[in-house]
Amino acid sequence: MTTTFTDETRERAREIIARYPADRSRSALLPLLHLVQAEEGYVSPAGVTFCAEVLGLNKAQVGAVATFYTMYKRKPTGDFLVSVCTNTMCNVLGGQEVYDTLSEHLGVGHDETTGDGTITLEHAECLAACDYGPVMTVNYDFFDGVDPSTAVGVVDELRAGGRPMPTRGARLCTLKEMAVQLAGFADERDGAVADGGPGEPTLRGLRLAQEHGVSVPGFDPNTPIRSKAEADKAAAEAKAKAEAAKPAPVEASAAPVKGGDGASAPTGAAGVAEPAKPADAVEPADATGGTTRDVKAPDDKSPQVRTAETRQPDAGTAVPDAPGTKVPTDSTASEPRDARAAEAAGVAANPPAGDGKPAGDEAGAQERNLTEAKAGTDADGAGSADANETGAQK
Repeated sequence: MTTTFTDETRERAREIIARYPADRSRSALLPLLHLVQAEEGYVSPAGVTFCAEVLGLNKAQVGAVATFYTMYKRKPTGDFLVSVCTNTMCNVLGGQEVYDTLSEHLGVGHDETTGDGTITLEHAECLAACDYGPVMTVNYDFFDGVDPSTAVGVVDELRAGGRPMPTRGARLCTLKEMAVQLAGFADERDGAVADGGPGEPTLRGLRLAQEHGVSVPGFDPNTPIRSKAEADKAAAEAKAKAEAAKPAPVEASAAPVKGGDGASAPTGAAGVAEPAKPADAVEPADATGGTTRDVKAPDDKSPQVRTAETRQPDAGTAVPDAPGTKVPTDSTASEPRDARAAEAAGVAANPPAGDGKPAGDEAGAQERNLTEAKAGTDADGAGSADANETGAQK
């Protein structure tokens, strides 16, 4: 059976796509999936095809997203999705008992719908309301601190046509009506929006902080939130003020300063002669015992190359992988001599493979080893261990 979506759904789909840049229309997939679920009650194959067509995607791409998120249902769902948290906190407080009682009372299991099409039951891993546990939601609206009897009362009222009031939030709506809101459209029903203040568990931490005088240093809750234009203006003013506060640069003297021997002495930024260094003076050693200066790596090197160079200093001046080692400035880091010797020995002991057999798989050498091993076994005083050793050496 092929579903033909209404003109209203198609118009809403165009409105959703128009929210995103022309080259980013694929970002509209999530609200579009909620939109088709609002018409059919689940994301059907026809809904997947519809989303693929309006976005220019293939059905596999749409299906991959629709099967990833649990809020998109892949089979017909009841008017009210009842989710019971059975994760650690709620489970300790009785969440599993609530779920088991509802399952037995309704005669359905996880992700199953009652015969009248009213209730779909599911257990949820976490509903992010641990301080109100055990909790359950009906179409994602919370019922806090439930027990088996109150949970049964809620579903019975729903099946009788009532709309029990959630603990927090507005009055209940059907799953299709909720999907319209999740697609990004306002709920125009009377009483669909409610303020619903925070509950006592949420306020408990705030009251404890007030009782014990715990607060963020310098925090003023009455500080207004500035607009972006105001924030940009304040940042520009602060930058200009910082630039104006900088001291003016002092120009160096054009005339060279003569040293004691009449030669020109190096000068600093203020034109003051720097003391000459003795001929036998050496650069102070760094923390690793080397004398290499710490210089900034060239910008054209990737972070991986810089890290590798830093962790492989000159083997003659520092210990490999020592913390705080510096990259040599005069040449690239050289490999340790033992490493080069080991590499050369490995190359000599493993000649490259030919076209016929892999390296080391020479039939003549194997036959010779077998012959020598047999001869050693037959000889007086020669055991199997000596033969094996001889063969291994060959």
